[in-house]
Order: sequence, then structure tokens, then C-alpha cells
Amino acid sequence: MTTIIDVENVSKQFKIHHERHQSLKERLLHPKSGSTELFDALSDINFKVSDGETVGILGHNGSGKSTLLKCICGVLKPTSGEIRLRGSLAALLELGAGFQHELSGRDNVYLYGAMLGFSRKMIDGIFDDIVAFSELDHFIDTQVKFYSSGMYVRLAFAVAVNVNPDILVVDEVLAVGDERFQAKCIDRIRTFQEEGRSILLVTHNADTVRAICDRAIVLNGGKLIADGEVQDSLRIFREYLLGSAVEHDRTGVQANISIDAVTTPSGSFEVRNGAGMNFDVEITSESAYSGNFVMEVFTRSGLLVSRSDAQGAPVNLTPGHNRVSVGLAQIPLLDGVYDINVGVVDHHGSTVIAWREKAASIQVIYDGREGGIVELSPSIRQQ
Repeated sequence: MTTIIDVENVSKQFKIHHERHQSLKERLLHPKSGSTELFDALSDINFKVSDGETVGILGHNGSGKSTLLKCICGVLKPTSGEIRLRGSLAALLELGAGFQHELSGRDNVYLYGAMLGFSRKMIDGIFDDIVAFSELDHFIDTQVKFYSSGMYVRLAFAVAVNVNPDILVVDEVLAVGDERFQAKCIDRIRTFQEEGRSILLVTHNADTVRAICDRAIVLNGGKLIADGEVQDSLRIFREYLLGSAVEHDRTGVQANISIDAVTTPSGSFEVRNGAGMNFDVEITSESAYSGNFVMEVFTRSGLLVSRSDAQGAPVNLTPGHNRVSVGLAQIPLLDGVYDINVGVVDHHGSTVIAWREKAASIQVIYDGREGGIVELSPSIRQQ
């Protein structure tokens, strides 16, 4: 496959100023005061994106995700290293980036198009499609300084996807739009995937990465700590970043906990639709710990079926081996394979103490002919 994005040994440093002078007078009176230090926003980043590949980038705030994208898009120049691109690129960086607030939405469409190398005639040809997708026909001649955050996103995304780039770069901005428009954007991204375009997607939403990405990269403190299959990278993201093997909860209690295995009494994870199921989660803890147990169920395509309450069910772990039994009284799922993620969190549900992605997979057998995920068994009668 052809390499579309090649990031090689890229590092980016910023200067942090302490006691920086705010006026010429202060600089003249105190010429030697004030200090600076270097901050490594990115450190020796290496990865490649192939033609038609969708890559998700995950990490905490301050991990270097946005800095990396700005370097790829040419907004920032790396301190060292090289970035090579093949083909045209359209980017949605932070909210409102590239917009001139005093200009109307219409003028900004043409301005953004010109920045991407499009002539006015070319933008004329796709202008109606941009307005239709953004659903801003009544506001297209309004100055964008009066736009809401959702309107910014609509216009920026509409321009980016309608100029038909070879590479689409999206930095977290989709989280601003309403759910209906987010779904519309995801549908367009799927169309891009079918057309063989390359996509870089920065998000905090692991569900989105699981659903649409072919691969995932995890950044932490400006360093690349994972680059591989989505499930593996999400495991590292959750286990290493959200709750490492040794974690402290809000009370300051240290916990060293691992989820070892998920087993069933029968030895089989096959179950018929409508029947119940029980399974055991084997957990090892170095010390006593009181927290909550949580569980997620996903389809193989990455669609969330069920997630237990953020605060989960209370568990009191003792030093050594522990077993948590999970009972599902009835499984209303239709035919298919469903993946289970399990974990232990603190009592507030805000800190992950231990996590295991794809800890088990359930095979549901259904004899009916209905489509979808869940059997609703509606009662239908004619009045």
C-alpha cells in the first residue's frame, strides 16, 4: 500500500516564559530578569498512514495530539524530524481555526477554499453542496462572529469534506455538534473510507475509535506509547493512562490489581437469545481494595450495546485471588458475537483501577428472522 503520511523522528519544543515582561518600560528597567525553559510537546514521534487507512489518535489533554496534527497540517514547524504528505489535505483543527470572524460564512467558505488551493470557480461548483451539508442556508451571509460553536463545526466540516481531499484530519471538533449532526459527519467519514481516502481522527471517545478506525495511536507526555490494532491500543489507553497497574484513588489508597480471566461454569460463552448467562471474573489484588465493578458490551463492529453505571456495583477485594460473579438474567440480543470489557473503578467512577478490553466474547444464537441488535418483541394488533 502507498504511504500517504510519513512522520519520521518528529519532535517539537516550546519556550515557556516565566515572569515575562509586559511592556517596554519593564524590559528597560529589568533587562536581565525573567527566565525561560524548554517544553517538549512531542518527542521523537514515528508512524506512517497508508492510502485508505483511518487512524485514531488518543491521549489526555496535553499529551501532544493537537500539536502533532498542527505539525502534519503545516500550521506548526517541527523542531526536528520530517513529515511527508502525498496528496491534498483538509483539516478541522480547534474550533474556528482559519475563520475570519468579521467575514460572513459565505466569504469564509471561499477563503478556506483558497487556502486549500481551490479557485473561485471551483468553489462555485461545490458551494451549494457545502451550504446544504452545513444546514446554514439562513445564516450563510451572517458574520461568523455571531455563530454558535455548533455552527462553526457545521461550516468547517462541510467545507472540508466537500473539497474531496485525499487526507482528512479531524481534531476533536465533532464533539461540539449535536448528536444528529455528529451522526451525519460519521456517515460522511464512512463514505470517505469507502472511497479509499486516508483519515486522521483525534478524539477522547474510545467508542468512536472502536467503531470507525482501522488502527489507533496513543500519546502520553508527547511520546508515542502505542501504535497498533484498535483493541490493543485502547487497552493500553485505558490500562496505562486512565488507570495504570499501580493507581491511587481519591483517598490516596494504592491499588495493584489485575484482571486475569473471564470464565463460565459451563466452559462455553454460547447462549440462546432470551436465555440467561453467568460468568466469573478472576481478579488478583496485592492488597485490600474497596471499589466498583463495571462492564461494557459491544458488537464486533464497535457499536456500544450496554455500559453499566459509571459507579458500577460495589466490590471489596482482598489480598490475593478474588472472583466476581456476573449474572445476566436474560439476553435479548439477536444473532451475533458480542465483546465484553470489564474493569474496576473507584467509588466515584472517575478513576480506572484495572481494565481489560475484550475480556470475553459471547456468541448469541437466534432462530428468528428479525434484523438489528435487540429483540423488542412488540405487541401488534389492529384496532
